[in-house]
Amino acid sequence: MTPFIRELRIKDPISAFAALKHLPYSLLLDSADKKHPNSRYSFILSHPIETIEAKDGHVTVTNWEEQKTSDPKDIFKFIASRVKYWVPETKPVRGLPPFQGGAAGYIGYDIGRYTEDLPELAESDADLPDMALGIYDQVLAFDHKKNQAWIITHAKNYHNARKKQDYILGLIANPPAIDKYKGVNLEWHSDHNDKDYRKKVRRVIDYIKDGDIFQANISRRIEAQVPHNFDSFSHYNHLRETNPAPFSAYMNCGLVKISSASPERFLTLNNRIVETKPIKGTRPRSEIPQKDLELKNDLKGSIKDRAENTMIVDLLRNDLSKVCLAKSIKVSELCALESFESVHHLVSTIRGQIKKNKSAFDLLRAAFPGGSITGAPKIRAMEIIEELEPKRRGPYCGSMAYIGFDGAMDSSILIRTLVYNKEKVSLQVGGGITLKSNPYEEYEETKDKAKQMLTSFKPTSATHTNKVHGI
Repeated sequence: MTPFIRELRIKDPISAFAALKHLPYSLLLDSADKKHPNSRYSFILSHPIETIEAKDGHVTVTNWEEQKTSDPKDIFKFIASRVKYWVPETKPVRGLPPFQGGAAGYIGYDIGRYTEDLPELAESDADLPDMALGIYDQVLAFDHKKNQAWIITHAKNYHNARKKQDYILGLIANPPAIDKYKGVNLEWHSDHNDKDYRKKVRRVIDYIKDGDIFQANISRRIEAQVPHNFDSFSHYNHLRETNPAPFSAYMNCGLVKISSASPERFLTLNNRIVETKPIKGTRPRSEIPQKDLELKNDLKGSIKDRAENTMIVDLLRNDLSKVCLAKSIKVSELCALESFESVHHLVSTIRGQIKKNKSAFDLLRAAFPGGSITGAPKIRAMEIIEELEPKRRGPYCGSMAYIGFDGAMDSSILIRTLVYNKEKVSLQVGGGITLKSNPYEEYEETKDKAKQMLTSFKPTSATHTNKVHGI
């Protein structure tokens, strides 16, 4: 298939997506934080030519011809084969945004079970896929720096491309108004209260003292029932305004919807250069400038947080060494401070050059799930996570990603992410536990990470409050 391109009049991805949000497998990859250097491009996808869903080791492929289920030995190699089935690797069109069609969607944390031999102790959400990807032959691509947008369609001929483009352009020509979010009263429940979580932090510290690990990331889940008619996209639009993030995303998988305000890049691959940007180290923001500066300086000078970040940098360097030229792997930034709407973070940057015989799928196979949300050594940390967390993580701490027909990739870590499953919404928050961790402070850090997300649901009226239990 050949790419056919038309420039768009509409420049706002939110308005365009409002016309497509109801479609199963509609996906918005949204650079919502316009101040962030990684917030140049946004993408809208719908009507995949094929969907790939995985659950408990079984992979179901659905396209217009058939539906079939298999049990692949290598999940990432299997995805690569499906992408190449539709479009053999092509060169990108110069001057356009980097994603011009290919596979996109979420790869949940539990896909790690497909590549590693892990115990099965945590409870699984029966109807929540481990992975949900679409293969998209058409993409709406937005370049915020140039203030331009295009529709890029892979088709066998101009007639087929024009037909597909006209259909989508007809839908977005008069997009519906996005209802202003008014807020709801929710009762949030955590699967860990403060005592439970601190007990598990101490258990991780014991594992560290025993020499099992250097650190592990332990999370807790917070859930609430939402009203039957709750508009999760209206809330997403409100969230991106109050808590903008460079790797925001919204995906409609039918009964399951993903709404993410992630600040963290997982892996990117472009022109054979790999980059990963792990986040480790957090402080809350303050509205008082002097207090905010004190919190920022406290994080910059924290020996514990810098050690936590450095350990994950070493883990990721090791992961990249499996697919990158050894001498090419460099740490260009170590523990740089980045400030977001609700928190300050320490962020490091590692780059390398991928080997000629390796692809984005090999890179994912080598590094998934991300070391910043597992621990070090990774496999032992994942075993401890399985022991201590009562439910499987699902999309949380997995990745929202695209892998283009040309082999380019970008991906986030799914933190600060809401998962809507039928009439329930869940949020997970966690932190890296090291030998120097203070159980009380670690619990408070999870509250800092959850605060902005939970607050975003509240009604605008000051007389209403959301009830919080065990948080």
